[in-house]
Amino acid sequence: MDAAERRIVTFTAGSHGLVHTYELSIPILLTVWVGEFSTTAAALGVVVTLGYGLFGVGALPGGILVDSFGSKPLILACLAGMAGSFLLVSVSPTLPVLAAAIAVWGLTASVYHPAGLSLLSTSIDQRGTALGYHGIGGNLGIALGPLATALLLLAFDWRLVTAALALPAVAVAAYGLTVDVDDAGDAADAGADGTGSADAGDAAEPDGASDDGTKGEVSLPSILSDTRLLIAGGFLIVFAFVTFSGLYYRTFLTFLPDLLGDVLGGLVDVQLVDPSSPYADQFDVGRYLYVAVLTVGVFGQYLGGRIADRVPPEWGLMALMGVLSALALLFIPATGTVATFVAVSLALGVALFTVQPLSQATVAAYSPSEARGLSFGYTYVGIFGIGALGSTLAGTVLTRAGPRELFVVLAVIAALGALSATAVTRFATRRD
Repeated sequence: MDAAERRIVTFTAGSHGLVHTYELSIPILLTVWVGEFSTTAAALGVVVTLGYGLFGVGALPGGILVDSFGSKPLILACLAGMAGSFLLVSVSPTLPVLAAAIAVWGLTASVYHPAGLSLLSTSIDQRGTALGYHGIGGNLGIALGPLATALLLLAFDWRLVTAALALPAVAVAAYGLTVDVDDAGDAADAGADGTGSADAGDAAEPDGASDDGTKGEVSLPSILSDTRLLIAGGFLIVFAFVTFSGLYYRTFLTFLPDLLGDVLGGLVDVQLVDPSSPYADQFDVGRYLYVAVLTVGVFGQYLGGRIADRVPPEWGLMALMGVLSALALLFIPATGTVATFVAVSLALGVALFTVQPLSQATVAAYSPSEARGLSFGYTYVGIFGIGALGSTLAGTVLTRAGPRELFVVLAVIAALGALSATAVTRFATRRD
């Protein structure tokens, strides 16, 4: 990558990490808010559902705005909105104000994925590698963000902590103002073969679009036209795959801390903090293994990005979903010893996040650049919107059956994902 491309990757990776830092700091703060606002877990559940719901469904209108106004302005607006929402959280006097603040976070954060991924896929020649580094930023936010929030809460009042959390978004936005997306090397968008190479004669964006996906027009006819263009190329098959991957992601991760804690609690006896601490439940040994599972996903993101630059990403997805299916079936048998359990858990973390850059590269390969934002908008409605049903699915299976049955369900979801990735290679049309 040249210097301009590296700056774009740094900007988007930092923004990506912050989106997930804020997303996963909210559950940590719930413990405090129950007492602070004299409310119930059920009422706070509604508040959080509002924010997370907007985070998912807002991706589609976010993608439309990206295709109209460009990625960089949307990312800057996202960062400003997230910082402002957490400042509002820090001064919220009542539960309705807190709910409004969380809703603002969800709405502004929802535009990030279509904006960031559209910018990377249209501005960086080594698309897969860039997506891998972008995913690493997200994984660091996922793994370290909630841990940092919990540690800060041990020393400071929650209002000070939430105000402090707004500062990184301001810093990344200030850095983003210095990033010139037009200085990046020609994208491999129109002439890429899916392995990082490009035909220089085809590098220019169609229809006057700039490198960051700006088309300068938003209307219902243009949205319908771009949607028909996506469907004509078989994008519905790609959408089916990303939905299965989102279901696996959410079904696997939602109750994973409790599952890890239950298993490790029966294998080892380790007390990490004073049990009388108000946040002691955030520091059991299962939580640390959960952070480790998310952290090793950094290596998965890098691996997935490198694979996407060397082979057609959809072929990599076929293999990875098969691996995830097999690992799900091995999870319960591996609980016999600490060594096998930790090994399978970490392998699942690597494989789960290896899928992400490959999936994103596949979306880019099977969507025209002039509808790239819209394609990622649809993608994240599938991943975060429909995929959110994985939480309900996991809770239902664990309540009515148990962990063994849950991981059988996960194996089936991964197998369906592998089948849909196979269908992409046979029935969808590459746009690169």
